[in-house]
Amino acid sequence: MTGTLTIAGLGPGSDVLVTPEVSAALASATDILGYAPYVSRVPPRPGLKLHPSDNREELARASEALRLAAEGGQVVVVSSGDPGVFAMASAVFEALEQAPQWQELPIRVLPGITAMLAAAARAGAPLGHDFCAINLSDNLKPWAVIEKRLLLAAEADFSIAMYNPRSASRPDGFGRALAMLKEVGCGEHLVIFARAISTDDERIETVTLNEATPEMADMRTLVIVGNSQTRRVGRWIYAPRRSR
Repeated sequence: MTGTLTIAGLGPGSDVLVTPEVSAALASATDILGYAPYVSRVPPRPGLKLHPSDNREELARASEALRLAAEGGQVVVVSSGDPGVFAMASAVFEALEQAPQWQELPIRVLPGITAMLAAAARAGAPLGHDFCAINLSDNLKPWAVIEKRLLLAAEADFSIAMYNPRSASRPDGFGRALAMLKEVGCGEHLVIFARAISTDDERIETVTLNEATPEMADMRTLVIVGNSQTRRVGRWIYAPRRSR
């Protein structure tokens, strides 16, 4: 097999946050596959084929990438943020598990800056102590699992980074998540709403959980719920390094 498959993270939005390693992979690619808005971030050039696809076609996209690489292509599958965080790296390996004939392909996973880390940097240091990340989409797991993980994270006093909080097809889940966290005593915890970080549409707002409403988030928003010790210092938000 002369082809290669690279799974790359494009970062949160701005081109300046794409790593040099990812830029080099894109420059040498023959084929770019990914969700259409992410593929559109890659400039067209002679010799490069762009393969945009819909949001819920991850496994089909991964299988196509494996096939193209097996045929000799220098293939790059792109994700926003980091490809290993709720993104395409897992989908590629899931497809690979079902296709043993391609398991000797040269595959690389190139990290990127996640929305969670970009948002935290803009706000200060809200992930400065123990934290977890939870995807609020119930497309691939039942809501009961999300609920259990949120409650256990709150009980352990983790800061919680919430991905995919609210969409047109899932308008109610985020409100339920906020209500659950209020019920278990997190009402005074600080909540950061970080939308479209590093783009022209960037917006950051910090309120207490009691003041938070579902309408403050959409699919371009990363939400960080602070732990019980998360605090303000001037215009910044941070989690102390020590725990009581």
